[in-house]
Amino acid sequence: MNLSDSWADRQPTSSRVGAAEAVLADLRAAIENGDLPVGTKLPAEATLSARYSVSRSVVREALRSSTALGFTETHTGKGTFVISDRPRSEPVFGEYSAGALREARPHIEVPAAGFAALRRTDVQLAQLRELVDKMDAETDPAEWVRLDGEFHLAIAAASGNGVFAAVVGELRDALSQQSKMINKLSKRQQASGVEHRVILDAIADGSYEGAANAMSDHLRIVESTVVSLFPASTE
Repeated sequence: MNLSDSWADRQPTSSRVGAAEAVLADLRAAIENGDLPVGTKLPAEATLSARYSVSRSVVREALRSSTALGFTETHTGKGTFVISDRPRSEPVFGEYSAGALREARPHIEVPAAGFAALRRTDVQLAQLRELVDKMDAETDPAEWVRLDGEFHLAIAAASGNGVFAAVVGELRDALSQQSKMINKLSKRQQASGVEHRVILDAIADGSYEGAANAMSDHLRIVESTVVSLFPASTE
């Protein structure tokens, strides 16, 4: 019996949090306290699914977060392995680091919001309003993140600038992964919804400055949250 089998035989710690967050927390604790040392191959998804009494999609989400934090690495056909007992200083979401997203987003999404205020159509404004309303009512974290991605992409499209729309579309998966991570670790969802409403109202008012400033404020808070979770990422 290897170390991961021994760990898998024990009951996970329980907590009143989301399923993926609970799986991630238990995996992280096991890695940091040495139950799952560096080099350990984690049990298969089906085994983890049974251990936590969750679906395999929940396990995959937790493993993606673990990889973003730098604890594990998944190799297709081989499995997921523990590569560090400490979180990385710079989390990576898909193909992009948090630092790269932090540097790029203000140069793309701030002017996109400003131009959206000047150029959006009534149909596009209605779409943005519908997305914000849905986010306010949404209780499923995964669906909220999907709507969040739709909202940011819709703003870029409403800017009338195809470059902004293409870039935000390219970054969408990475931004969604970052959003999931932030919501899990800092409970940002409700506050983010308030910030989205401010952006929407400025776009509805047709104010370039108001919309650009609202998006800038939103991104600055996101940046501050990431830095607070990973303070070494700016060193």
